[in-house]
Amino acid sequence: MRVLITGGAGFIGGHLADRFLREGFQVRILDSLEARVHPCGRPSYVPPAAEFIHGDVTHRDVLLSALRGVDIVSHQAAYQDYMPDFSRFLRVNAVSTALLFELIIGHRLPVKKVIVASSQAVYGEGQYRCIDHGDFQPIPRASRQLKRGEWEVICPSCLSVAQPMPLEERCNNPYNQYAVSKLAQEKTALGLGWLHGIPTVALRYSITQGKRQSLYNHYSGVCRIFCSRALQNLPLVIYEDGHQTRDFVHVDDVVEANMMVLEKDEANGQSFNVGSGSSTTILDYARNVLARIPSLADIDVSNEYRRGDNRHSVSSIKKLMHLGWKPQRPLAVILNDFVEWIESSGGIPARLPDAAAEMRAAGVLLSAEN
Repeated sequence: MRVLITGGAGFIGGHLADRFLREGFQVRILDSLEARVHPCGRPSYVPPAAEFIHGDVTHRDVLLSALRGVDIVSHQAAYQDYMPDFSRFLRVNAVSTALLFELIIGHRLPVKKVIVASSQAVYGEGQYRCIDHGDFQPIPRASRQLKRGEWEVICPSCLSVAQPMPLEERCNNPYNQYAVSKLAQEKTALGLGWLHGIPTVALRYSITQGKRQSLYNHYSGVCRIFCSRALQNLPLVIYEDGHQTRDFVHVDDVVEANMMVLEKDEANGQSFNVGSGSSTTILDYARNVLARIPSLADIDVSNEYRRGDNRHSVSSIKKLMHLGWKPQRPLAVILNDFVEWIESSGGIPARLPDAAAEMRAAGVLLSAEN
C-alpha cells in the first residue's frame, strides 16, 4: 500500500510519515517547503525511506504526478496564518482539495481512501448557552466591544455573559478566512467523496502541539511563543485578559486518530473532532510553561487582541471516542516533549520572526482602550 501525504514535511505530516512507514506503507511526501515554516529547507526529520516530491498542491501537474500509483491520500497540506492575504487561504486549502478529487476522478486513479485535515476553526465563535434564552451560535464579538476590553460573548437577547459549550460536529459557523477555507475544504472532500464513491473522512484538529513544531511559523501558537520567550527570560505576552479557553492536543494523539479512521469504514463520509477533551485558559497555559522551564520571565497581560480570534474554543470529542479513540497525552506531556525537542535541536534560533509586530502593522493585532 502506498500513501501520499501532502504537507508531509510539516509538523503533523512528518509524524504521520513516520507512523505509516512503521506500519509497512510505502510513503510519498508532497511538500512545498514554505520558507515561512521551513526557512532552512527540508527538515532533517523527513525520513529518507520516504519518496519526496518538492512541489505545491495547487499545481495540477505536480499533484497528478504525486497521486499516480497511490492507494491512500492523507491531505495535510494547509495554509495557516493570521495575515489578511484572504485569497491564499481558499486557494491552498479549498481549491487544492477540489483539484485533488478532480484528478482522482478525471484520471480514474484507484485511490481507496482520502483523509482530510480540517480544523476546529470551522466553528467560528462556537456554541453558547444563555441561562434564560437557551443555546445559540454567536457572531464574532464586535470591534467596539473589544475596544472597550469587554471580552466575553454575550447573549444577543439579554446582553448577559453566555456560557461556552463544547463544540459539536453538527454546528459550524465560520467567519474568518482560515475557518471558511477549512469548512469549504471538508465539504468539498466529503461531498465529492460521497458522490463518486471515494471513502473520505475529515478530521477537525484542535490546537495540535508537540515535538517538531516549527519555531518560525507564526501559527504555531502559544507553545512555540511561550516556550521560546521563557527560555530567553522574556515576558510571556498574553492577549485579551488570559481567561480565554483553548483545547490542546498532542500530535501523537492526532496521529492515532488518523490511523484509526483509516481502518474504520464507519468513519467514512463524516467529520470528527480531534482534541484533548480538556479546557485550558491561556493564563494557566503560561503558568504551566513557567513551571516547566526555569526562567526569570513573568506574565504580561497586554490588553491587546487579535482581530478574528474566538473567545472560547474547546471541542467535544465524544463522536470520535465512540469509534474507540481517546487522547492519551495531557498538557504536561506536550510541554515536556516540546522543550526536550528544542533542547535536542540546539536551542532557540538566534533570530525569530516578530509575529506581533507584523500583525500590528497589518491591523490584525489591536489594543483595547481601557
